[in-house]
Amino acid sequence: MQRYFVPSENWDDHNVYIKGDDLHHISRVMRFRTGHDIICNHPDGQAAICEITGMDEHHISAEIREWLQESTEMPISVTVAQALAKGDKFDHVLQKGTELGASAFIPIQAERSVVRWDDKKATKKMTRYSRIVKEASEQCHRNKVPHLHPAQTISDVLAQSDDFDHKLFAYEEEAKTDAFQTFAQSVGRMTSGERVLLVIGPEGGFSPKEVVLMKQEGVTPVRLGPRILRTETAAMYALASISYHFEEWECT
Repeated sequence: MQRYFVPSENWDDHNVYIKGDDLHHISRVMRFRTGHDIICNHPDGQAAICEITGMDEHHISAEIREWLQESTEMPISVTVAQALAKGDKFDHVLQKGTELGASAFIPIQAERSVVRWDDKKATKKMTRYSRIVKEASEQCHRNKVPHLHPAQTISDVLAQSDDFDHKLFAYEEEAKTDAFQTFAQSVGRMTSGERVLLVIGPEGGFSPKEVVLMKQEGVTPVRLGPRILRTETAAMYALASISYHFEEWECT
């Protein structure tokens, strides 16, 4: 059943009102009509089966039929602070990271990021990224759309990092030493309900200055396996590992 995330102001006690791009998708792409059922997600994470009761060029009205007792959110809240990368790599991180359960994303303008944004480009990119995250959430039946923060420097991220229970950064040098900190060790110290910050560098890795700064602020360097991963692969490795540990392995 097709799923849509609807802003809180478009809900009342009995009905949901859908506008904008979703209106076009329902009427023109899916070609739904009055009587068809859809799933509507409220920003608080609740979802309901709704029956379309009215359609015009301005909005679609749907009556709430049944509240669903479901939760597809990961028990660990993971914020991925991902350095900007070339091409469509960041798109890939957002889409697949959403599917794998990330709760938030922070685009990072790292010292070695090849990509540089001005204000105009940042506005355009964030609009595109918001759409990618929303559509991925609908596709994989998330209860909530991950929060997308504005682009920041690593210093900006660290200034707000006290709210996290675990702070980690993927560091390729950890994979080259004998006395390394594995990601599995870090995951083993996590508990359901905690908040995790995971910082991923750009194609050229973190600068020595950034590494020193993160260590000073209590961010732990971790190894993501024995191989050096691409920037767009690192977050997927970490999210899949956390998902397996808390959503699969602990259920066996």
